[in-house]
Amino acid sequence: MMTQHEFFEVEISDGIAQLAMNLPPLNVLNNAMMAEFNLILGPLVKNSELAAIVIKGKGKAFSAGVDVSDHSADKVAAMIENFHGIFRNLASTDALTIAVVQGAALAGGCELACFCDIVLASDRAKFGQPEVQVGVFPPVAAAVFPLMVGLHKAIELNALGAVIRADEAKQLGLVQHVFSADEFDTEVEEYLDTIRHLSRPVVRLAKRATVLNSRDAILSHLERVEKIYLGELMKLADAHEGIAAFMDKRTPEWTHT
Repeated sequence: MMTQHEFFEVEISDGIAQLAMNLPPLNVLNNAMMAEFNLILGPLVKNSELAAIVIKGKGKAFSAGVDVSDHSADKVAAMIENFHGIFRNLASTDALTIAVVQGAALAGGCELACFCDIVLASDRAKFGQPEVQVGVFPPVAAAVFPLMVGLHKAIELNALGAVIRADEAKQLGLVQHVFSADEFDTEVEEYLDTIRHLSRPVVRLAKRATVLNSRDAILSHLERVEKIYLGELMKLADAHEGIAAFMDKRTPEWTHT
């Protein structure tokens, strides 16, 4: 069953829901798109018949992240609520969450992909948290990367904003499988077939048992990070300068305040 929304295509069959972000070429997440994302996820994460929820992107990129214009002072609180609502929804489900990454997954797009239980990436994909280059930092990555890659590498990725290839992301543990771009769709379908042949309630219980501790730790960490982001970061002149410079297509002039 396929349903078409303004920003998403959703297909549900054989116990797997597939959500395709449909704002090519970069699937930049604006507030309206994120609100729709949460409306779609709401019933899916509560659907006990699903073994997996698959998230993918149409076009050349998985997602280039959240629209920078939604980081402005008058929009940032709503942006954080909408964006982090996606992760709270994903954290609440016993279904496997799977990101299918055919191209770039950057900033909020990287957070979205790597928050999922399983990441299937093309060998042409790339991952990174370049937010510091526009004067902000990635709250979700701050909450989840230390558990995935270790504290020191998480600091480097989040505080320096490097972009890495899929093979390096796999070595770090951010990605579980890297498939050839030429065979990507076929390999992804074969992987999903392994799930289709398993008992759905058993898969769900196995996931729930595995994430009991980490789920609570991540959500608690995220709540604390939100306070730093909205209460401290957004009071910095450099945060607003970085966003303005990006919108004006110029180099930011940091005052370190």
